[in-house]
Amino acid sequence: MTLNKLNSFILLFGLPQLAAASELNQSNTAWVLTSTALVLFMTLPGLSLFYGGLVRSKNVLSVLTQCFAITCIVSLLWLAGVYSLIFDDGGDLQQVLGGTHKFFVPSLVTDSLIGDIPETVFFMFQMTFAIITPALIVGGFAERMKFSAILWFSSLWLLLVYVPICHWIWGGGWLADLGVMDFAGGIVIHVNAGVAALVSALVLGNRRGFPTTAMPPHNMTMVLTGAGMLWVGWFGFNGGSALTADGSAGMAILVTHTGAAAGSVTWMFIEWIKFGKPSALGIVTGMVAGLGTITPASGFVGPAGALVIGVTAGAFCFVATQFMKRKLKIDDSLDVFPVHGVGGIVGSLLTGVFAATSLGGLGLDEGVSIMDQVGVQALAVGVTILWSGFFSYLILKVLDLLIGLRVTKDQEKQGLDIATHKETGYHNLT
Repeated sequence: MTLNKLNSFILLFGLPQLAAASELNQSNTAWVLTSTALVLFMTLPGLSLFYGGLVRSKNVLSVLTQCFAITCIVSLLWLAGVYSLIFDDGGDLQQVLGGTHKFFVPSLVTDSLIGDIPETVFFMFQMTFAIITPALIVGGFAERMKFSAILWFSSLWLLLVYVPICHWIWGGGWLADLGVMDFAGGIVIHVNAGVAALVSALVLGNRRGFPTTAMPPHNMTMVLTGAGMLWVGWFGFNGGSALTADGSAGMAILVTHTGAAAGSVTWMFIEWIKFGKPSALGIVTGMVAGLGTITPASGFVGPAGALVIGVTAGAFCFVATQFMKRKLKIDDSLDVFPVHGVGGIVGSLLTGVFAATSLGGLGLDEGVSIMDQVGVQALAVGVTILWSGFFSYLILKVLDLLIGLRVTKDQEKQGLDIATHKETGYHNLT
């Protein structure tokens, strides 16, 4: 959640902002601490296992390692300056970028507060969002990108793409001033990462053998386990973004669960009708689509709106996935753009619709119509697509020129577990 939203909650309940900023609320602190652990749990081990099971067995360890390494590097960059560039006061540049006073957070002490929670807790909570975003992009180039290139890309992408977009929406930048609604990251995270994954897949090219050679998930048990962890962790992702332990967090969790279930069931029945059988992969992919699509709306809509958003997510993301792989033959390896990117776009636009009180939502700003809000949502989505697309492409092309992006043909055939790490995810037992 943004600082602007936190202040809105303070005003909503009639509490003086100055008083709220000087008194620690232990209940809210405990909830955001718990949510922080849940969001990190989404990446390690949730997303790691989900992605690891989806790739071929010769690449499972490489994907797990990539998610782990990205977690570590983003954490250090967050401390060094990323947090400051997003959430510090940027002065004259506030509309476009935060300040530099919180590089390495020299003034951060145990009694520093953001609203009524410790700044240390806010710092960590927001860090977990920054961690999972570049980790999501791994699914776009899985099984064919150099480990060194992944680390460089993730670091540069965090600085050049995540920082400005996150600041514009959550750090008090120009999109926040326009009134964009993105409660927990539909635009900041899902659209942003989805576009980057699509660009990555296009720049690197398809995996060798795609689409003629079947490349099914090597371990569906791992996939379903990771998906279950994502679902549970998402309660901290969306519910924690309220930054309060109250009805707003409860509603966010309720609509999150509803959206996930609706997306999963919708995808399942579409597969059942189209292919004759519902697949386990389709059921969990629909769930992830529902979660990504409800994310921007989770603090603004009611259960009925969440149901419609979830059903729409399952249908739209299913069609997008089939279209990309079967028609366009683009090898976004783990369907990051059609699931997260498309889901984020759809959910962000529908937020402007179902947030209206007439449709069961918590209400739009005074004087703002549904069409006005949808226009702001569309602007933010469009800006994010262009910014993420352009700079993702630029970073990839520069890295390709300097160090190369793709492993060799022999390394790809051998598998990245051995070729990159000289280890394997599995050993034959005798």
